[in-house]
Amino acid sequence: MKISIITVSYNSAKTIEDTIQSVLSQKDADVEYLVIDGGSKDATMEIVKKYQERISVIVSEPDKGIYDAMNKGIQRSKGDVIGILNSDDFYANDHVLADGVKLFTEKPVDAVYGDIVYVDREDTKRQVRYWKAGTYQEKKLRSGWIMPHPAFFVRKEMYDRFGLFRLDFPIAADYELMLRFLKKKISVEYIPKTLVCMREGGNSASGLKTRLNGWRELRMAWRVNGESVPFLFITQRVLGKISQFLQS
Repeated sequence: MKISIITVSYNSAKTIEDTIQSVLSQKDADVEYLVIDGGSKDATMEIVKKYQERISVIVSEPDKGIYDAMNKGIQRSKGDVIGILNSDDFYANDHVLADGVKLFTEKPVDAVYGDIVYVDREDTKRQVRYWKAGTYQEKKLRSGWIMPHPAFFVRKEMYDRFGLFRLDFPIAADYELMLRFLKKKISVEYIPKTLVCMREGGNSASGLKTRLNGWRELRMAWRVNGESVPFLFITQRVLGKISQFLQS
């Protein structure tokens, strides 16, 4: 079984080499690696080209944002399963992908996911918070729960059946997509392990205005999927994030 890993980047010279090396160091997995860059102005592409012989697809061109870049990667991928690892994240060990593929081959599941740990942007050995996803139950969605997107691997067929990332959700399209897939009743399996290390801060975590817009998109995700917004949804989601700091 081939697994396609997509890394999207823009001006990521400070971090992308960690990301690339964590993908290329994976053992016992048939990996297709794609790097989709938004036309970086720094040394990002110089770093990427150092590894071009081991990267299946390299694109560097202007895009309409991070989720447009992800869609480009999905459309170009040839694997049976797709995972997305952003350019400031890296896998927790060298057998993350093998563990994921094993579940896909052993069980009739559409997606698998695991835990992530947030680390300091400069000192990546220092844990900031821990996101223990836990097993999926549909009722948990109404309290703000969702799988960690960097640790989410899904059969490409699900994108073909249920669609790609919506570009009218510039901050929370990953949440909307996973909610959409779950509401379509895809089958998921939890791996109770840390799969991804994620540098603290990112696309949805910079500034009050961004957070407010992100919360608006989270509520809208329910509406576009034909659901009413759960009572105290955002409050419960925020409390859930606070608990992640307490677990670290």
